Amino acid sequence: MSHARYLKKRVIATVVSLLFIIGALMLHTKVSLAADSDEELIKRAAKIFGQLPASMPSPDNPITPDKVKLGRVLFWEPRISIDRTVSCAKCHPVGLYTVDGLRKALGNHYKEIPRNSPTLFNAASQISEHWIGNRTSVEDQAKQALVGPPAYGMPNYESVEKILRGMSGYVALFKEAFPGEKEPITAENFAKAVGAFERTLVTPASFDDFLRGNARALTDQQKRGLTTFMDTGCMSCHFSPYLGGQMYQKFGVFEPYETLTKSQAVDEGRIAVTKNPTDRFVFKVPVLRNVAETPPYFHDGSVDKLADAVMIMAKVQLARDLTREQIGDIAAFLTSLTGKIPDAVLAVPVLPSEN
Repeated sequence: MSHARYLKKRVIATVVSLLFIIGALMLHTKVSLAADSDEELIKRAAKIFGQLPASMPSPDNPITPDKVKLGRVLFWEPRISIDRTVSCAKCHPVGLYTVDGLRKALGNHYKEIPRNSPTLFNAASQISEHWIGNRTSVEDQAKQALVGPPAYGMPNYESVEKILRGMSGYVALFKEAFPGEKEPITAENFAKAVGAFERTLVTPASFDDFLRGNARALTDQQKRGLTTFMDTGCMSCHFSPYLGGQMYQKFGVFEPYETLTKSQAVDEGRIAVTKNPTDRFVFKVPVLRNVAETPPYFHDGSVDKLADAVMIMAKVQLARDLTREQIGDIAAFLTSLTGKIPDAVLAVPVLPSEN
């Protein structure tokens, strides 16, 4: 080999080595920058949302295993409704993330419930229940549903208690859940048992893993969506570990919501509860946990697609016209809020037989 060819080969080898080193350094720098970016995003999100708790306790209704056991059975019990078809599970089927997929649920004798049935997962720590906040807690909601005309439709609480007392299986379950009470089978205890069960319905998701520091728990698109979600201002209402449920807000801050939802009827919202004109078109901010699995959306179930709901919310609440890419990124982020339904919750319990 000539000296010139030898030098040429050495030069080429040296250049290739340098390029390899430079590429490796660039890749390392890129990875380092990405890691720094992920760390900052995790810190920012953690401050806004916080960690999802293992349960949603209440000082007024302590969670006990026996209460939860009874509440899970009562959740599926239809024989305490006026037509023996309505249970909590009818409007909140567990396998469908406790939503029924209807624009508005159907109660006894196919009566239409006034508004869309929201999910019960991760919902017991909200400021109130129902879209307009006319129930103070999950316990209050469960109790009032028994005599609600379009819901269970029973004439009074005594009629419910009489049915339950007529089944020996329930007599035993109520005694275990409420020991020491002379008459444990009451509508109030029905509500406490169902409430205790619902307070255990927590579904951790990949987003929670991300908040704990696992940057790989979200895809790059989901991270972009989270950033856009926060930068756009969505988190000003959808904060807390539940991403919502902590405040009331007017639906249609910058323009009437029905212009985009194409709602068949305009619901005036919380004014029906407070009689205060400032509460016209005001609703409780919904929890976004499992939102990708719980269409149709909004209080009237007027929108079927998650991407459309994202677009509408940005437009009427924040006066923001998001790009198609931004909408897709936010929708992708929202899928990271989908948790696994516990097998124990999915299993249908055996109901006590009638005597």
